[in-house]
Amino acid sequence: MITLEEKKLEEIEKMTKGCRRLLVLGCETCAAMSFAGGQRQVAELASAIRVGRKQSEDKGEVVEDSIARQCEPEFVDLIGDKVSECDAVLSLACGAGVQLLAERFPDKVVLPGCNTSFLGVTEELGVWSERCAGCGNCILDKTAGLCPIARCSKQLLNGPCGGSMNGKCEISKEVDCVWQMIIDRLTRLNRLEMLEEIFPVKDWTPAGHGGPRKMVREDLKS
Repeated sequence: MITLEEKKLEEIEKMTKGCRRLLVLGCETCAAMSFAGGQRQVAELASAIRVGRKQSEDKGEVVEDSIARQCEPEFVDLIGDKVSECDAVLSLACGAGVQLLAERFPDKVVLPGCNTSFLGVTEELGVWSERCAGCGNCILDKTAGLCPIARCSKQLLNGPCGGSMNGKCEISKEVDCVWQMIIDRLTRLNRLEMLEEIFPVKDWTPAGHGGPRKMVREDLKS
């Protein structure tokens, strides 16, 4: 999932100042799972903005809504009528969702209510950790399902480095050395010979070299 964190109220109030009719729009997938943009967070934030406006000279109406996914045109277009009635949209979604809203509604001010962090997993309630860097060339078949690009502080393809000690990364005693984890897992699976292959220098082209990436499935195009 994409992990997000809601921006501080002070920043949100500053960017939405002067918007006479503001739509606070949530996203019920990654943002909701991050507790940053689900229906509850939309309601709480909208209420906080209303309270702040009552205490200042910035008057105006704050409305709220939420859709299944802000990164899909079919869901975004469903709120076209409500967006048309507003001066601005405060999106509680990832950066992709904010940008799609801006593309679909070019005459409306679209503002980010969240900071997008990383592709990660839920360790426990309220704790997420990065697992994927979206580099475009997955090598998890060779590294026991553990990603050195996202989880090694140096993004080493042939590790561990000389700085790791007792299974921990040199940047912090709290950070596990992913290459030690890879070695331990391959040993457990009796596949340690996988590390006899030397990884070549990584081709970063699929990771975004030359501009924004686009994936096209010809079999799905109409």
